[in-house]
Amino acid sequence: MTPSEVLPVHLTFDDGPDPEGTCRVLDALHEAEARATFFVVAPLARREPALISAVLDAGHQVELHCTEHVRHTDRTRKEIEADTEAALADLHALGVRPRLWRPPWGIVAPWTPEIARSYGLELALWTIDPHDWRGDSSGEMLAHIEPRIEPGAVVLLHDGLGPGALRTGCVETVALIPTLVDSIRARGFEPAPMAEAITARPKTERASA
Repeated sequence: MTPSEVLPVHLTFDDGPDPEGTCRVLDALHEAEARATFFVVAPLARREPALISAVLDAGHQVELHCTEHVRHTDRTRKEIEADTEAALADLHALGVRPRLWRPPWGIVAPWTPEIARSYGLELALWTIDPHDWRGDSSGEMLAHIEPRIEPGAVVLLHDGLGPGALRTGCVETVALIPTLVDSIRARGFEPAPMAEAITARPKTERASA
């Protein structure tokens, strides 16, 4: 199989950038020589521009999560439109032009797809959720993920601490990265940013953070 034929599996990280968590995740990805996609909270990105630059410089992808981490079903259409517009303005100021949008908790309202289209965004959810927000061990998470690894799979992870997180840091997520990357490659796949295979993917498991 030539490099161009290697099928991707997508590691994605939500709720950052975080000065501690994102740095550790970046270090682990660097050691594993793997690339990923980061769905960022815009005010945090504005606060940590150097981290956004570090993510991009390492060959990763930066995409849109939100301004305020709220369920779309808990807000009006106008409120989510304003949230999205503000987030995009913040990211554009950092030189980031998102193409993908992951709503908080993966929860969409009936009008969420219309808002996405109006801003030229594509909704990007996930297929595998190891619930790292709970603080489960890296071994437990790997056991949950491995049977579900397939071409185009999207793994939901977090480099920040969003609302509802039960952990105090991302130590176990960082520990998961090298073993997960090894497992992906052992199956003949390669971790890759979602930009290399952009499509809206169904969410098959509910995240809680």
